Amino acid sequence: MTALTRGVDFVLRLVITTAFAILVVCVVWQVFSRYVLESPSTVTDEMARFLFIWVALLGGAYTLGQRRHLAIDLLPVVTKGATRIAVNAGIIAAIALFATLIMIYGGTGLVSRTLETGQVSPALRIPMGFIYIAIPFSGICILYYCLTFFADLLREGRGPNDQAETPSRGGPLS
Repeated sequence: MTALTRGVDFVLRLVITTAFAILVVCVVWQVFSRYVLESPSTVTDEMARFLFIWVALLGGAYTLGQRRHLAIDLLPVVTKGATRIAVNAGIIAAIALFATLIMIYGGTGLVSRTLETGQVSPALRIPMGFIYIAIPFSGICILYYCLTFFADLLREGRGPNDQAETPSRGGPLS
């Protein structure tokens, strides 16, 4: 694992953990203010929604980078050799294409249009483009991980769903 990948992993973990902790505080305060104080907080309600967007998108990118994402790996499991490498290359290419076209290109367009129109959130009064930046940012992270997967595939024959072999006392399955 390269230093750059460790850095990307660290930044994503830090942002996700911080956002999730703030999200939990917002939700607890929202429940308390709604049911105990009988005066729900609109600020924490909106903040929780926005933090959930960030946690979901960045969490998906981080999970992909850790090779722990949800996958239907029927073809990579039943194929061997060059066919398996080709199937894995196709999977990586499809993920990278989605991240590039939909998340980075489309997300950047969404952010630009939203910032140009001056749309702000009702309670927090922050530009909605700042919320939507999570889409292209997570797309960039996903694309980076796809590039590292492709490098791993060329170097080691290891696809996006294949775990790295780690030495252990009880063999490869322990």
